[in-house]
Amino acid sequence: MCESCVEKSAHKVGAGTPVSPDRWFTYDVVAEDPGTHARAGVLHTPHGDVPTPIFMPVGTKATVKGILPDTLERLGTKILLNNTYHLSQRPGADLVEEMGGVHEFMQWHGPILTDSGGFQVFSHEEFFKLSNAGVRFRAVDYDGSWVEWSPEKNMEIAQKLGADIVMQLDQCVGYPAPRSKVERSVELSSMWADRCFAAHTRPDQALFGIVQGGMHLDLRVRSLRHLEDAGDFPGYGIGGYSVGEDHDTMFESLEPLCAEYMPKGKPRYLMGVGNPTTLVRGVACGVDMFDCVLPTRTARTGSAFSSEGRLNLRHARFTHDHAPLDAACGCPTCTGGYTRAYLHHLVRQKEMAGSMLISQHNVWYLLDLMRRAREAIIAGTYADFVSDWMASPAARDW
Repeated sequence: MCESCVEKSAHKVGAGTPVSPDRWFTYDVVAEDPGTHARAGVLHTPHGDVPTPIFMPVGTKATVKGILPDTLERLGTKILLNNTYHLSQRPGADLVEEMGGVHEFMQWHGPILTDSGGFQVFSHEEFFKLSNAGVRFRAVDYDGSWVEWSPEKNMEIAQKLGADIVMQLDQCVGYPAPRSKVERSVELSSMWADRCFAAHTRPDQALFGIVQGGMHLDLRVRSLRHLEDAGDFPGYGIGGYSVGEDHDTMFESLEPLCAEYMPKGKPRYLMGVGNPTTLVRGVACGVDMFDCVLPTRTARTGSAFSSEGRLNLRHARFTHDHAPLDAACGCPTCTGGYTRAYLHHLVRQKEMAGSMLISQHNVWYLLDLMRRAREAIIAGTYADFVSDWMASPAARDW
């Protein structure tokens, strides 16, 4: 680790007073597409620069399932995501801090983002209780104990984990939901954003605010304006999408939110979205960062993205198929001599190698898609890129 990184990582949680992360976190927009709202940029972090638009593989429990860190690097991963809720439950934030933080713990030395864990907490349905103070929930997927999180406690955990970027504690509601429930979500998330901003003191770590508001553009704008008034967040997450609505419904409010209201000089992170066509359309709206468990989760069921559309490798039609998974793909799986027939065999036999090979392909596929999108933005041809994509078999990715 470089000398400056050692100095930064030596910061003790809770010591000193809040310090602006501007010294280490800046975002440069390097190109804007003339035919869409897409832009290319560079996000600077203590563990390296991140070219945008970018997809972030999800390593929920400090591991991207089936892919080792050195393989992630070879695939082109620039930044990945860990989950605060799961790491706080096991092995615990104190142990991760003792081991040197998430970078050292999982041996990934590039940038890391940790989400707040709020989505996981609120997915516990009847096992959580909300109040202005925070959330009380039962860790039903661990030891069943009741846990209380205030915004301050959430920030304490995030700072101990030590990722480059952390997210405020927010409240997310599913779709459909009564407007009154969405308004309450915005109210709580805004209130908690204030307290997260005040509680976060680690200067080598950026705290992003999260825009909530469901499918209501006016509530989204209200949420954003509160965040802008609350403090100088170096970036913004866009939460509360991909929670039951169809994608066209999502884009009705997402496009104007990004194009007309979100600040130009800060990264925009659409949380929990990861199928290829949604990424392509999201970039056209002006989104810079994406994450999703989809590429590895679907790989474990034998499902692969491809230039021909989504492929189900369990299907008997692949039994005698000599072709690579995707002839147009440059990933290690597709260029390594592995045939569709072999992958079909592995999937049907539930062999770990099948999940690993398809996971590598799916992650590479999304990373390469964002690389090509960035090239098109810089060339000023992203509108054509979107048009070509939507007319291609690859767009059949459901």
